[in-house]
Amino acid sequence: MSSSYVFGVVISILVLALCSSAGSAQQHTRAFFVFGDSLVDSGNNDFLATTARADAPPYGIDYPTHRPTGRFSNGLNIPDLISLDLGLEPTLPYLSPLLVGEKLLVGANFASAGIGILNDTGFQFLHIIHIQKQFKLFQEYQKRLSAHIGSEGARRVVNGALVLITLGGNDFVNNYYLVPYSARSRQFSLPDYVRYLISEYRKVLRKLYDLGGRRVLVTGTGPMGCVPAELALRRSTNGDCDVELQRAANLFNPQLVQMINGLNQQLGSNVFIAANAYQMHMDFVSNPRAYGFVTSKIACCGQGPYNGIGLCTPTSNLCPNRDLYAFWDPFHPSERASRIIVQQILRGSTEYMHPMNLTTIMALDSMT
Repeated sequence: MSSSYVFGVVISILVLALCSSAGSAQQHTRAFFVFGDSLVDSGNNDFLATTARADAPPYGIDYPTHRPTGRFSNGLNIPDLISLDLGLEPTLPYLSPLLVGEKLLVGANFASAGIGILNDTGFQFLHIIHIQKQFKLFQEYQKRLSAHIGSEGARRVVNGALVLITLGGNDFVNNYYLVPYSARSRQFSLPDYVRYLISEYRKVLRKLYDLGGRRVLVTGTGPMGCVPAELALRRSTNGDCDVELQRAANLFNPQLVQMINGLNQQLGSNVFIAANAYQMHMDFVSNPRAYGFVTSKIACCGQGPYNGIGLCTPTSNLCPNRDLYAFWDPFHPSERASRIIVQQILRGSTEYMHPMNLTTIMALDSMT
């Protein structure tokens, strides 16, 4: 037997082993899908004719490229930080022309700033991707993925994926409380409106399950009455959170957890995981210095009282050190605040993550 023949066999075995290990590595890389509003939008609105955009400096000032990316952040946002911690490649916005070929296996971000649970939320922003349209795009994505790796492979990717959905805040600040005597506030008392939102959100989550979502992180609303935009709008004289918006959050969030528990019970599995965004934010809103912030009242970038008027623009006041501010702009956390939130999503106790945190989920899922 010639030495060249033996050498050829060895090389063939090595190539097969490498292909096999690459295939199994690819199999174990988990896709990540993101749905929701500006807290998790990674740039879809940049491709739309809408006023809800983060495409001008100083947005992105601390992003690796130091340029605006469509994220409502000075740098990375919550989905980016989850991907980073889990060793996943960051998901691209679904509307990005770069989301082709192998990139489809990473997942996709369908979120769009300004949207809510209800289709009439955010109407003033014109062309945004309402949640039902996000789901239509998700179905389109699944067809594209099937064309790339086959329908069985696509089903496995979707069922095995991690999903994040963030909705609800805009249904209050950009709908019910948008103007005095809004259409929704004339239609519903606040408790009835919350019950209506929860019933509609249940349909949204059930649809997400029907589309293949099997591990879904669902964030509640943050402390809406404490964001700089509301402190400015409601003329807070001492930086106290707005009582009415806090009441709305305190009605909505416990009912969301109850609804999720009921849905999981019906499905016979912990498909939906409730993330207590309210408490995660309140920790540093009520005691900013304990978390290394100088303020949780004033936005780093903005104008007017608390830098809370309008969005962040090139002519806005801009703080020199974003890490010292809990809020980046009038509505959204700074990258550093988002990092604190993501640590609670990953490792938080049941006070923050119900029925378990993301690290526990990943450990459980790796055993199956």
